[in-house]
Amino acid sequence: MLCQFTDRSQPPRPTLAGFGLPAGVYPAGRLDHDSEGLLLLTDDGALAHRLTDPRHKQPKTYWVQVEGDPRPEQLRALRDGVELNDGPTRPAQARCIGAPALWPRDPPVRYRKTVPDAWLELQITEGRNRQVRRMTAAVGLPTLRLVRVAVGPYRLDRAQDGRWLMPGDWVALDRG
Repeated sequence: MLCQFTDRSQPPRPTLAGFGLPAGVYPAGRLDHDSEGLLLLTDDGALAHRLTDPRHKQPKTYWVQVEGDPRPEQLRALRDGVELNDGPTRPAQARCIGAPALWPRDPPVRYRKTVPDAWLELQITEGRNRQVRRMTAAVGLPTLRLVRVAVGPYRLDRAQDGRWLMPGDWVALDRG
C-alpha cells in the first residue's frame, strides 16, 4: 500500500484513499512501497510537523533485515554517520538484534542458503528518501526487509491493550 492518496503508476497500487479516512486526516511521514510498519495518521497538523520536520530530530526506529553478517566496523560506520550521494547522514543508533517475531512478508524475502542475513535495530533522526536502505547499502549490508517500529514516542508494540499492531490494524490515540 502506498502512504499517499493517489498513484499514477500502471497498474495503480492501493493507496490511503481506499481506507475512507475522515476529512483532514493525513499521514505524518511516509513509508516507501517496499517498507512495512508504523504509519501515523493524524488530523493534528502541529503534531505532524513535530514528528516529521527534520529540525525537531524526532527518532524513527527500524528493524532491518540485512544481507550479510554485520561486522563491528560496519555498525560503527552507521553510528558515526554515512556519506550518501546527497551528503552525510546524522549519526544513528545501530545494534544487532535477534530475528523479531513479525507477520509474514508478502512477497517473502528471498532466501539464499549461501548468504547469511541478520537483523539490526537502527534509529535515525532524519527522514531522507529511502535513507535506511541507502545507509545499510553504503556499509555493505543491503536491506532485505525494513519495518518501522517507532516514530518519536509512538510504537507498534504499544497499542492501548499492550498488544502489537498487525498490518491493517489501527488504534485511536488520545491527544493528551
